[in-house]
Amino acid sequence: MSKKKKKTHIPIRLNILFFVVFLLFSALILRLGVVQIVQGEEYQQKLERTVNIIAKNEAPRGIMYDRYGNAIVENKLVLMMTYTNRNVSNEEKLRVASRLTELIEVDTSKVTERDMKDYWILTYPEEASRLVSLEEMAELDHDHMAIYRAQLDRITEEHLSQLTTDDMEKIAIKREFDRGFAHTPQRVTDVTYPEAARVLEHLSELPGIDIIRDAERNYVYGNSFRQLFGGVGSIPRDAIDYYLSRGYYRSDQVGTSQLEQQYEDVLRGDKEILEHILDGSGRLIDQPIETPGQRGKDLMLTVDMELQQGVEQIVQDEIERLKSIDGYVGVPAAYALMIEPHTGEILAMSGFRESSTTNNLIPYELGNVYNGFEMGSAIKGATVLTGFETGVVQPGKIILDQTIDIRGTRISSHTTMGRINDLTALERSSNVYMAEIALALGGTYNRSTNSWSGNIPKGYNLMRYYFNQFGLGVKTGIDLPSEGSGFNGGVQEIGNLAHLSYGQFDTYTPLQTAQYVSTIANGGYRIQPRLVREIREPSIVEEELGNVVKQFSPNVLNRLDMKDEYIERVQEGFRLVVHGSQGTARALANKPYKVAGKTGTAQLFFVRDAEDNVIRDQNGKAIRGNNQILVGYAPYDDPEVAFVVIVPDLKIDNSRGSIGIGRPANNISGHILDAYFDLKNERNGPIIPNLYDEVDHDESYEDEGTF
Repeated sequence: MSKKKKKTHIPIRLNILFFVVFLLFSALILRLGVVQIVQGEEYQQKLERTVNIIAKNEAPRGIMYDRYGNAIVENKLVLMMTYTNRNVSNEEKLRVASRLTELIEVDTSKVTERDMKDYWILTYPEEASRLVSLEEMAELDHDHMAIYRAQLDRITEEHLSQLTTDDMEKIAIKREFDRGFAHTPQRVTDVTYPEAARVLEHLSELPGIDIIRDAERNYVYGNSFRQLFGGVGSIPRDAIDYYLSRGYYRSDQVGTSQLEQQYEDVLRGDKEILEHILDGSGRLIDQPIETPGQRGKDLMLTVDMELQQGVEQIVQDEIERLKSIDGYVGVPAAYALMIEPHTGEILAMSGFRESSTTNNLIPYELGNVYNGFEMGSAIKGATVLTGFETGVVQPGKIILDQTIDIRGTRISSHTTMGRINDLTALERSSNVYMAEIALALGGTYNRSTNSWSGNIPKGYNLMRYYFNQFGLGVKTGIDLPSEGSGFNGGVQEIGNLAHLSYGQFDTYTPLQTAQYVSTIANGGYRIQPRLVREIREPSIVEEELGNVVKQFSPNVLNRLDMKDEYIERVQEGFRLVVHGSQGTARALANKPYKVAGKTGTAQLFFVRDAEDNVIRDQNGKAIRGNNQILVGYAPYDDPEVAFVVIVPDLKIDNSRGSIGIGRPANNISGHILDAYFDLKNERNGPIIPNLYDEVDHDESYEDEGTF
């Protein structure tokens, strides 16, 4: 059989398709050749002549609310004049600055001597050139920077006296121009509406100048809680690298202290982005491409602004009362703090001290966070619990309260109490009972011979180890950029170990002391104090809060290494301080909300003035005073609020009521507790002040305290 040959038939349409593809590839290759070989140089030059400049305008910061949704830090609309530097000469900048001085009021307070010298060199070039001879220039190898530095050094006050008021205004404007980056809007100054109108009328004469809508912080309730909010300003020099690495510009505004700084990443908005396409000469090729920004996220704080205002008024009133009867030997001041013991949420934090310049009271809330005080008997709860846990005393142990004289140190209570147990020691505030615990921690004390033997460092270390568990002597962990931790007196003689046991050696901040009393109130949990409870998205509906992004739960830092029955024993002692027949805070016993607490009176060896100088009498002898303290919580059977009040630098002779000074710490405590519990029944909302500065505000106390 013959085989038939099979022929391969390729469809005509497939051939056509291959041919079309071939033509397309040929055309593409030809076009690429033309672009690369014939027109390549032209396109390369055009590309090099085109520059994309991206500018980012800041978005408003997030709003802060109090725990009940009252806006307490907002953004206020302002008109801001900006300058975009397009790599123009100094002469052109000065021309624009000179024209602006005719249109707006100029603040010259920030002008430095260096600014003035730079301006003088620009405006008096011939005189400036004569400051360095030709021979000196040759010696300096005609190094422009070296010559410039030599000129700066030789400009005298006589030279600078040639500058007029108009010159100073030009300098002030130009220094702001120079702070910006090329093609990036730089804030120059805020302007009023009439000033903005004048500038806009003459905008064609002012290249680089623009007027934009901007926002600045508005503190709705004036100075209330103002220090804790913190400040917003230019990036600090020592932090510039940190912020630049995170996408900030040098001209950006950032939180510079306290909550504004701590929550910068949250409060900062997403910037509006403007992309400019420029040709080689710096002219815009087209309109900017705009990407809208978004306001920063909001903070809901733990503070109750209505309670805060009440506490502030109570503290001020008590200081004024004490001033009127000459009750202070140091700087008039007082501090009060209220906190939820189970969550660590701070409800109110107030502090005032007398201004060294005006003698008026100035807000100083940060004194609660930074300043260390001897807290006296207020910390005896920690001492008793230390004694229980180490086994040197047991609940119910009887000790003879009479004067101890050991190695030259006399230790006594405010009155001889005889044989007392731990509960009575807390109720009546026995120093001797605490000293016996301290002496037993480090060794053996023989009462009959008033002798002691043992290991002194061991006693100090043990006591501080247990005190630290309450937050005494260590940082509390509050959500602020920094805080004080008090003063550790180190290891000294055995007598000072006794003083440590009843709060007259180491110092603690009011915030540390609040954490301590909260730990006792809640049954032994040291909880991180907080000023922010929630982070929320910006609201899209007016007068409504945005969605919750993050909610902060209570953060337990540690549990006391102590038995529950020991803690309950000290809680009972605190109850007796108020409700016992001989308690030192019996004035609060008639309150309906059932208070427990511990008083303290710390005698001071030195009292200092506002400049930290020791105050002396007419004979040169250092004047002594005392601190009065009350810590506590209520109700004692189900604590919902803990508090600390300290009134420092009181006259010793007056502290027990001889001329009506009474117990100021007790007075303040009773009133702030009344305010707290009254607000549970009826709220009217915080009061918006008529004026921003209804209380003197000393900036020197705004961002830092004395450690």
